[in-house]
Amino acid sequence: MSTRNVGYETPPICDLLTLLLTNRRPSSAYNEVWPNIYISDAATAKDKTLLRHLGVTHVINAAHGPAHIDTGAGFYTDTNIEYHGVEAPDSKHFDIAPFFHPTAGFIHEALSQQRKGKVLVHCARGVSRSATLVLAYLMIYEKLTIADAVSVVCAHRNILPNAGFLQQLRQLDSSLNLQRRDQIN
Repeated sequence: MSTRNVGYETPPICDLLTLLLTNRRPSSAYNEVWPNIYISDAATAKDKTLLRHLGVTHVINAAHGPAHIDTGAGFYTDTNIEYHGVEAPDSKHFDIAPFFHPTAGFIHEALSQQRKGKVLVHCARGVSRSATLVLAYLMIYEKLTIADAVSVVCAHRNILPNAGFLQQLRQLDSSLNLQRRDQIN
C-alpha cells in the first residue's frame, strides 16, 4: 500500500467519515477484511462450528467481560483457539488507545510465519470496537495510513468507529507518521 511521504498529514475526522460512509454495501455477520483477518459480530464468535470451518485460530473479543460479551478464554477450551480479551465499552469517552499495540501484537504473532493463523476480531456488531482494533493493527504492522486502512477494510465490510475512537486512531496515525519520518532522517 502507499507509504507515508514527508508531506503527509493525518486527515480530519470529517474526511474519515466521508471515507467510512461512501460506497457502503451490505456486510454479512463476518467478513475477511485483510488476508486471514475477519471482523464479526458476537454471534459468529460464539459459533464454534463456523470458526472451525473458517479455520480461525485466534479470537479477539473487543467487548470482553461480564457486562459485555462474556465468552472469555474458557469458552474456547474445547478448541485450539487462542483468546485475547479487550474490555472496551463502545463509548466515545473510552480510552481504547492503550489496547492498540498489545492487540496489534497479538494479531501480528497469530499471522506470523510460524503460526499461520486466522484471526477473528469481534465486538457486539463488528462495526466500532473490533474495527478500531483492526485499523490500529493495519496502521502499526502493515504501515498503512489511517485513510488507507479505512479504505481497505471498507472494501470488505461496513464499519463505523465512534468519534472518540476515530480521534484516537488519528492520534496513532500522527505519531506513527512522526516515528517513520524520524527514522528516515
